[in-house]
Amino acid sequence: MLVRLNGKETTINESCVTLADLLAEPPWKDRKLLVELNGTVVRKEDYDVTPLSDGDRIELVHFVGGG
Repeated sequence: MLVRLNGKETTINESCVTLADLLAEPPWKDRKLLVELNGTVVRKEDYDVTPLSDGDRIELVHFVGGG
């Protein structure tokens, strides 16, 4: 499936049918993320029920600690 991930055209595994599937893949697994799909922020509790489609625009923003 071809999507635009963080501004770059990216082919993702066909087994990634939901946002939760994508986020279970490296390098996103176990990261705290803010997710935007096609211009709309997606709540964490909706990742399992949010389907992905060819051509989607996905922005993943991860948080880093520091001081």
